Amino acid sequence: MKKPTSHTPQSLVSIITPLYNAARFIQACSASIQAQTYQNWEHIIVDDASTDGSLSLAKELASTDSRIRVVTLSRNKGAAYARNKATELASGDYIAFLDADDLWHPEKLSKQIAFMQKHNCAVSYTSYIHIDDEGIPLGKRINAMSSLTYSKQHKNNYIGNLTGVYNASLIGKISAPSIRKRQDWALWLEAIKRSNKEALGLQEDLAFYRIREGSMSANKVQLVKYNFKFYNQHLEYSWFKSAYWLGIFLMEYFFVRPKYIEIY
Repeated sequence: MKKPTSHTPQSLVSIITPLYNAARFIQACSASIQAQTYQNWEHIIVDDASTDGSLSLAKELASTDSRIRVVTLSRNKGAAYARNKATELASGDYIAFLDADDLWHPEKLSKQIAFMQKHNCAVSYTSYIHIDDEGIPLGKRINAMSSLTYSKQHKNNYIGNLTGVYNASLIGKISAPSIRKRQDWALWLEAIKRSNKEALGLQEDLAFYRIREGSMSANKVQLVKYNFKFYNQHLEYSWFKSAYWLGIFLMEYFFVRPKYIEIY
């Protein structure tokens, strides 16, 4: 990648990582950020009262790279709180997210920021691949839609959080709501609303989402409950209106969303 000249400085990108008991993965996560061909970034890691040595590993990483900052929470407050804390501290023109067990392609930021600047885009996202505990691809790709309206995002969350970037200098910083689940859905819906235009998808595999062995996955009843709460509590819809939109969500989830999932 050609180095930027003094006349065309790279915009600063703030990368936000909530960290909780991910000692096994945080070094690989950080390495995928340090390997970025786009070098003007700050990495804000918020340790959410880890008990497995994650914090010391994060501090060791910060001691070797001045772009890495570690913030510690005295008690566990959840990923949404940790992301919001990092957002408050972020200085970047752009804000991106990468959880401690996920990875980025080395050209993720360079391609995505160039894409956003070329298309005058405030919110973007990319395709991504599922990987296992060892980082081996599972043969499953989530293809990014070419564009995403507020109306479409209102029906379902089509932005993988590890792929999303928004231009905070244009639309301001966004805090996730204090709901137990679906905070990322709410954040990207708000980002699209503020941008007053479609979000754009870069249809390249630029991120890797880790499916962790033994992770707690909600059952279908729990998923329905949390999606109802998204409409009812976060968007403050009436019970009837929330039930109506939950039905729309389920139709989208079972009949539309699978079109963007590719098994290879």
